[in-house]
Amino acid sequence: MSNSETKNRIVFTASELFYQQGFEATSFAKLSSALSLSKGNIYHHFKSKDQLLNAVVNYRLKQTQDMIDCWDIANTTPEDRIMDYVKIVIRNWHKIKLYGCPVGSLSNEMVKLDYPSESVHRVFTLFRHWLKSQFIDIGASDKADEYAMHILSWSQGVATMSAAFKELDFVHKEVDRITSWVNSLRQHPN
Repeated sequence: MSNSETKNRIVFTASELFYQQGFEATSFAKLSSALSLSKGNIYHHFKSKDQLLNAVVNYRLKQTQDMIDCWDIANTTPEDRIMDYVKIVIRNWHKIKLYGCPVGSLSNEMVKLDYPSESVHRVFTLFRHWLKSQFIDIGASDKADEYAMHILSWSQGVATMSAAFKELDFVHKEVDRITSWVNSLRQHPN
């Protein structure tokens, strides 16, 4: 396996462990065990856990941008693109009910550990700017950022309640409610 492949494998596995166990609970020893690699091999690629965290955030940013690009290609209307974001809570429900939202849980943990917010909230920022542009396309320029933040906070609330109560019916009802709201913006964007 090449250095690049090994490094990518480390980042992918660290991302999964950060999500499932938390950043603080994921030691290089646990990562080494999960990968069946020596700790020295991991340290060869990442000198510190902070470097690894930065690589994980960059990996998640790329994954998120790729997903957004697919939504942009697959949908002709901003409402449909927004709904692709909204439906994440259904598509990922089986993981969310076990571990919460991968973006939200890491962000919350980083706040508790007093990490600089700009380093770990970049995925939320990417979603925020993209959602804002969708609301601008709908014609809600004056409230585009407010609406983007509404959708983001809505999805975090649904993810938190999904993890707490593990009720898929609740998630479907919430998606139906937010769908009605997004569709109502076609007639009255502001």
